[in-house]
Amino acid sequence: MTSEQPSQDAKLDATTEVHANVNPKSAQKYLRYTVAVLALAGAAGSGLMWFKLSNIQEQLARQSADSGSQAMEARLSAKQAQDLSRDTAAQLAVMEAKLSEVALQRSQLEDLMQSLSRSRDENLVVDIDSALRLALQQSQLTGSVQPLLAALKSAEQRLNKVAQPRLAPVLRAILRDTDRIKAAAVTDTPGLLLKVDELVRAVDELALLNAVGQHVKAAPEPVAANQSSWARAISLSWWQRMAYELLGDVRDLVRISRVDQPDASLLAPDQSYFVRENLKLRLLNARLGLLARHFDVAQSDLSQVNQDLVKYFDTTSRQGQTSLALAREVLNQAKQTELPRIDDTLSALTTAAAGR
Repeated sequence: MTSEQPSQDAKLDATTEVHANVNPKSAQKYLRYTVAVLALAGAAGSGLMWFKLSNIQEQLARQSADSGSQAMEARLSAKQAQDLSRDTAAQLAVMEAKLSEVALQRSQLEDLMQSLSRSRDENLVVDIDSALRLALQQSQLTGSVQPLLAALKSAEQRLNKVAQPRLAPVLRAILRDTDRIKAAAVTDTPGLLLKVDELVRAVDELALLNAVGQHVKAAPEPVAANQSSWARAISLSWWQRMAYELLGDVRDLVRISRVDQPDASLLAPDQSYFVRENLKLRLLNARLGLLARHFDVAQSDLSQVNQDLVKYFDTTSRQGQTSLALAREVLNQAKQTELPRIDDTLSALTTAAAGR
């Protein structure tokens, strides 16, 4: 124990001596380094915390934007659902209307089935009567007897196939009305419309009386067969040649003609367009009058068309004569005619239908 205690005392003295030999400046230096390291560590920790907070803020912003978009989508889905419900309600109303319409059609179909359950002769009389009345309306609208003749022909064929003695008066009435319609004189409205259309197309090609240079030039003086123009020019003297050329120029410069329509001859060239267009309008008005079967209006317009053709257009040419003749023909044929009726057939059908 005594030997160990001096060695320990020696160690303590050496340690005390080492600590005593440490410089105070180096201790301060170590302390500053320690503080700088701690500051850097704190700054690094602060930066790391700021970076984490920035990430958290960005995540929160993204989550907020996603929540806003989800809310907008939810509102849009709600609006679509509301529109869908409204459309469904409208479709339900349409389906109810269609259901009521189907019910009405069902009742009509039942009535039709009941009407079809009648006898064949009764149905035949009803069909012929409706077909003839429809054909009569078509004839009155179109001004042609062809629909009426076709309906009478069809009714005659159907009655001949049935060959019922009870329907023999109806067949005889149909034959009498057919003969009377064929013998009647009826205005050919479709043919008149075609002629009016032809006149409308020919208006643009007709020559006006005020047109300059379109009239036929006077025929030159005949030249002897044994003397050509070149031989005659050589045989004439210089003053004769000059007089002949001057006379030719004067003859080409001055034209003397008879003016029967001074208004048309004095018409300005730029007014030719309006003359043609007015003539076309009158022809179209006449066409409408023929379609509406207003023959008085059509004849008035056609009379004015004939007067305009004679007054403003050159009717001496071939095309003018053709157009004028066509206009006069339409005027003469556009007359009010009464369409033949089928009273005998209708009365016979009524009698046959009342006898069931």
